[in-house]
Amino acid sequence: MKTDVVIIGAGPAGIFTALEMIRNGTKKHIIIVEKGQSVENRHCPKSKTKKCVTCKPYCHITTGFSGAGAFSDGKLSLSYEVGGDLPSLIGEVLAQETIDYTDKIYLEFGADTKIEGVSNPDAVKKIRSRAIQAGLKLVDCPIRHLGTEKAQDIYLAIEKYLIANGVEIMFGCECSDIILDGKKCNGAIIRDNHGKEFEIFAGKTIVATGRRGAEWLEKICGEHDIAHLPGTVDIGVRVEVRNEVMEEVNEVLYESKLIGYPRPFKNKVRTFCQNPGGFVSQENYDNNLAVVNGHSYKELKSDNTNLAILCSHNFSHPFNQPISYAQKVGELTNMLGTGHILVQRFGDILDGKRTWEKELYFSNLKPTLPDAVAGDITAAMPYRAMTNIISFIQAVDHVAPGFASYETLLYSPELKFYSNRVKMDSSFNTNVENLHCLGDSSGWTRGLMMASVMGVLMGRQIY
Repeated sequence: MKTDVVIIGAGPAGIFTALEMIRNGTKKHIIIVEKGQSVENRHCPKSKTKKCVTCKPYCHITTGFSGAGAFSDGKLSLSYEVGGDLPSLIGEVLAQETIDYTDKIYLEFGADTKIEGVSNPDAVKKIRSRAIQAGLKLVDCPIRHLGTEKAQDIYLAIEKYLIANGVEIMFGCECSDIILDGKKCNGAIIRDNHGKEFEIFAGKTIVATGRRGAEWLEKICGEHDIAHLPGTVDIGVRVEVRNEVMEEVNEVLYESKLIGYPRPFKNKVRTFCQNPGGFVSQENYDNNLAVVNGHSYKELKSDNTNLAILCSHNFSHPFNQPISYAQKVGELTNMLGTGHILVQRFGDILDGKRTWEKELYFSNLKPTLPDAVAGDITAAMPYRAMTNIISFIQAVDHVAPGFASYETLLYSPELKFYSNRVKMDSSFNTNVENLHCLGDSSGWTRGLMMASVMGVLMGRQIY
């Protein structure tokens, strides 16, 4: 097969590359290769089974058109200060301008016009004051909340738009390798869901495989001398509390983006992906790795708020495989939970004991992940990370009193795989001609909006 542009991965970065090319009047033929299915054919059976059944050959929550975006809580961070290190590559001004532009595209496809976190600046000042007293930094960031169910509608509309405008989307196909002629990329080798391989020759090859494809891209970079560096990997937990504990923060900010450097290690620790009235969820990655995440819907609400607390880890010499390190932490935790997510009360951690299932039902807080296994996450979590998490939770308690209560729930493992940092210039050129890497798998972005922004800028370069 031959095409002008082949895009590997139909996540936000790949989608918005094609979308921006069309909006600029491109005449080029575009093929998007996606391992999973279309939005309308992505269905997680857990809504019926009430427990994860480990779908094969891939998890429908993490794989398919729009990637994990269609099944996430669907939050668009509208500030260049949030979403990774792309601004350091392209400049803060261009990053913010492109965020504003990309946000309008989401609105055109049906995003909610309401922006969270901007309506009460005086209340924000009070929350920031408490954060400063606790040794934390509060990052202001307007949020546009799509909602899990609404995000699926938006991405379905984008999917139909791309197809209607001539984009060929090959579902059920994955990239096994790229085609190289010296230091020039001529396309990709594709394998369909029946195991048949074929080649797609292309003038431009865009790799945008998301967090799920970060390990694969790291392997490809190593095999073909694509310049890259091991970056940061995030290891942590998902915390769940009653809505009453987070009521003020939820109403004023919707999502509290707090950063701290707790003693004694002073590693960066941050909150991420806060879901007021949300639900803790499970995602499955390759090698049967189960990780925890969180969702929030526009209509359906729980009595709880969940958010991630992530510790940043950097490795350079002699060890330089951060993704593998995080996976080992996840595998050990999965082993203790017999393939399920582990959950433990914060008070039990401080008391040095495991949590028993019957104890979860004595408190005000009921877990929203019903098949999580009560146990001891400290038996798998590295000491450094666990110490950071405990100190950070106690600091956040000054911002939201009750956050560090005995009954607060910690789910593990929460892992973010975007550590491989591909070396590129501001036009996203790698050291291999005609090969470009975008989105979370590139190591430059974290989250829906910044990955979408990277796609928009790529589309403008090659339309």
